[in-house]
Amino acid sequence: MTWEPELEEIARRRKLVSQMGGEERVARHVAAGRKPVRERIDLLLDPGSFRETGSLASKVEYDEEGKLKNLTPSNFVTGRGTIDGRPVIIGCDDFTVRGGAADGAVGNKMGWSERTAREMRLPIIRLVDGTGGGGSVKTNAALRRSYVPANPDWDVAVSLLSQVPVVGASLGPVAGLGAARVAASHFSVMVKGSSQLFVAGPPVVYRAFGREVEKEELGGSHIHAHESGAVDNEVESEEEAFEHIRSFLSYLPSSVWEAPPLAEPADDPERREEALLSIIPRDRRKVYDAREVISLVLDLGSFFEMGEYFGPSLITGLARLDGVPVGIMANDPHFNAGAIDADASEKMTRFVDLCDTFRLPVVNFVDNPGFFLGVEAERAGTIRKGVRALAAVYQATTPWCSIIVRKAYGVAGAGHRDHTRASTRYAWPSGEWGSLPIEGGVEAAYKRQIQAADDPDALRAELEANLASLRDPILTAEAFGIEEIIDPRDTRPLLIEFARRAYEIVESDVRGPKSRGMRP
Repeated sequence: MTWEPELEEIARRRKLVSQMGGEERVARHVAAGRKPVRERIDLLLDPGSFRETGSLASKVEYDEEGKLKNLTPSNFVTGRGTIDGRPVIIGCDDFTVRGGAADGAVGNKMGWSERTAREMRLPIIRLVDGTGGGGSVKTNAALRRSYVPANPDWDVAVSLLSQVPVVGASLGPVAGLGAARVAASHFSVMVKGSSQLFVAGPPVVYRAFGREVEKEELGGSHIHAHESGAVDNEVESEEEAFEHIRSFLSYLPSSVWEAPPLAEPADDPERREEALLSIIPRDRRKVYDAREVISLVLDLGSFFEMGEYFGPSLITGLARLDGVPVGIMANDPHFNAGAIDADASEKMTRFVDLCDTFRLPVVNFVDNPGFFLGVEAERAGTIRKGVRALAAVYQATTPWCSIIVRKAYGVAGAGHRDHTRASTRYAWPSGEWGSLPIEGGVEAAYKRQIQAADDPDALRAELEANLASLRDPILTAEAFGIEEIIDPRDTRPLLIEFARRAYEIVESDVRGPKSRGMRP
């Protein structure tokens, strides 16, 4: 008199469910360079840690005797697991069953995963493949009617952004609600060549515009990681995507009710790199490697870059200082001389909001000649997007430290920190600043004199030479216009002092969500 027969039936059904969309569909999926959903879960999570919820959810046909005739599993797999021993919620589309469309789901497992992440205060990882629970006209045929669309559990998806880390991975052709689920995240990733993301796929585009377009042309990673900024990182394989996800989560707390996780320090906190003494060229027209500056200062090998190809004049990423997680921003003089354009402004806004939401101290390596200018910059709405970035900086309350390594000019340069806060700031001897660079400023301020001169070029050069001496940062320090000019080799020890104290402040100030919620 045991329940063994029922348990055997449950085990049999779970075995059927594990076959996903069937051998033929799975083989086709693999042939397209994509991994089956359950293999993805095993590759991402700690071995043996996945605990599935809704494992029996399926569409079932019974014969006249009430015996199982046919079983089609739900196309959404969800449950709990761990990454580096820390619990997470994971929700994954199974493309082999109706392409991940809503009419292939059973119940609302996707909603369960989102609500559970919120209630349990755990990170959520969305592995999206297909429409990601979005609609299909086959639903209308089955219902024999249409319906007014609604985005299921979107209120939960929005609230999650202010409470727990949210990761979205596009692992195939992702459209509609699936694309929205990827974009509504703190970190997103696409696989080069096998992932595409779009509002609607090629058939819908053809019917709308009469133009045939391939999936990769319409929404490949070259568009969204390089041009649109809809996703953060582009990788070469699904395995690399999972590495990026694990790395990203390692810097963040499980929720805003916790402090970011400390790592065991593995680098000398007093390390002083001689290369920093000469890394900034004395010739102001020459560039340098901003990523090398970052690597020489931070814990060795700890920098995880986000959004490398979008808005490239601003470098953003996560790193550690003596094991303390921090957010990193740095201007890259190789692009627009480090000037902030519309794309870099959007990138800055999202990144500052991310750091502020999860109370990551921010370190900003400043070499900002101002907002990018010119006709195209105006058409791109640089000033509108730029002031949003400045607003994000001024709304942030997380500890902040700026290192002015070279330029800080104009409205954008002024936005390297919230000047009303007594936040830590240092300058290198190579620092220079002002309302605008001397070269352009002379042209604007002395326009009439230059135009009236017998030799305009000579007068312009003379004025610029006379004013150039005023760039000396020591003059500003004498008036306490800059708090301290430091030996660049002291940057790491000083930043570690900042990071240690910042962490103590953050740890004592964890009270849950900020009053201002984060937007996608």
